[in-house]
Parts: sequence; C-alpha cells; structure tokens
Amino acid sequence: MEKTDLLALENVFFAYPGQEGQRIKVLKGVDLRLEKGSFVTVLGHNGSGKSTLAKLMNALLLPEEGSVWVNGMNTRDEAMLWEIRRHVGMVFQNPDNQIVGATVEDDVAFGLENMGVDPAEMRQRIDQVLRAVEMEQYLQVQPHRLSGGQKQRVAIAGIMAMRPSAIILDEATAMLDPKGRQEVMQLAHQLNREEGVTIINITHFPEEAIDGDRVIVMENGNVLMDGHPREVFRQVEQLQRIGLDVPFAVRLRHELAARGIELPFCLHQEELVEHLCRLLSTR
Repeated sequence: MEKTDLLALENVFFAYPGQEGQRIKVLKGVDLRLEKGSFVTVLGHNGSGKSTLAKLMNALLLPEEGSVWVNGMNTRDEAMLWEIRRHVGMVFQNPDNQIVGATVEDDVAFGLENMGVDPAEMRQRIDQVLRAVEMEQYLQVQPHRLSGGQKQRVAIAGIMAMRPSAIILDEATAMLDPKGRQEVMQLAHQLNREEGVTIINITHFPEEAIDGDRVIVMENGNVLMDGHPREVFRQVEQLQRIGLDVPFAVRLRHELAARGIELPFCLHQEELVEHLCRLLSTR
C-alpha cells in the first residue's frame, strides 16, 4: 500500500456459509485504496457487500482470499489485531448494541479502560470528546434516556476517545429520524475537517454522500462505480437500474431534462433552486 493510504484491499474475496455446505459469495475480487483524511461514502442495496466490506476493514472479518491492509498492517496478523482496531473504529446501525455503560461517562470510559489509559488522561479525553459531540451536559445521564441521535453521538464519542485514524459508520444513521441523521453527519464532517479523521460512511442515503470526497457504489460483490460525488451521481439511470436512488436535486434535474428543461448539474437543493429562479427570471 502507498504511504498516503490508510486502508487497502487487494483482490479480496469473501463468502458466508450457506445451506448444505454451500458458500454465499459476497465479495468477488475487490480492489480499493482509501486515502488518509478522506471522507468516503459507500452506497449499495442490501446484499451488495457494503457492510461486509466495512467489517473487513476493521478486522471483524478476515478475507478468504486477498489481503486487507490497515496503516501498513495486514489484518491476518493476529498480533496486530488490537492495534488495527485502535486505528479503525466502527459505529454500528443500532447504538443500543454498542453502548455498555450505566452512564454516558461510563460508556465513553469503557474503551479507554480496556486500553489501560491513565486515569488523568482518561478524564481529559472523556471531557474533550463529549464537548466535541456536544454531549458534555449529559455526563451522568443514563444512555437509555437519550434520543437515537444522542446515543449515536455517545457511540461516536466512545470511538473518538480511543483516537482512531478512521471511523467507519456502518449504516449508523439508518434507524434515526431526519434530524438525527443530520446531526450525526454534521459531526462526521466536523471530525473529518477539524481532526483529520478518515470517515467511511456505509449507507443507502444518497444525500449523505454529496459533501464527501468520494463515492463507492457496490453491486453484487463488486465495485461498480468509484469517483467524486459529481461524477457518480451524473449516472442517474445506471444507479436507478440497480435499485439505488440519487440526491433529490439530481433526480429533479434529471426529470426536468426529460421534459426539455435543461439546468446545470448540481448536487444541493439550494443550488437547484438558484438555477430554477434564474431560468424563471429569463422567461
């Protein structure tokens, strides 16, 4: 892997056990390199292989063939397993499955205690990450009293406290309402922009991809598309053909074009409104 790469997958194959000894192939020779400090969105419908990809990056799964490298460490190296997971933290779909502490403070401290962090350093890190996710006022609150978005903020804080190089959000917004999704994505972009944390967002919400650096589209265990959001979302019909949606502004522009109304390509609704206003003002 290159020096600028944090993660690299080289010709990775993976299959789950099926009935009667058969194997269900999920990944079929995937090659990917993810740069340090990037914000990458992985899109795909259920069964496309995107969540399996996430678990391979965190060494929760190991490839049947090929190699996965994390900051120069091979995930097959059992001696490096803890160090790999320290570098790549994961936030899951349901925060209730990830939160283990009796209070918010206890939950954020859990990973640090397992790492053997000095108590004084632990206190500093807990306060720092809870401020970063705007949850410092909930220090002694029981997690079950929090909203879904707040629980995800606590789960992210627990990962942040361990100071990973990357955070994988594995469908982390799937169970949240629109406000909660917005809160989590704003936090992810803040961590990426201000802390330099590499973000890998596994999702089926195309709007979550528009402000990132790169979009990877998975289909039937392969990488179907890989590029900047503007490049990927221009391919509206191909994405819709495999059952994926595109951001609202892209979809509306595409439908207007089919009716003979041509507008410049845009990803954001605000930008589309501006183009429509200009068009109307000339008529």
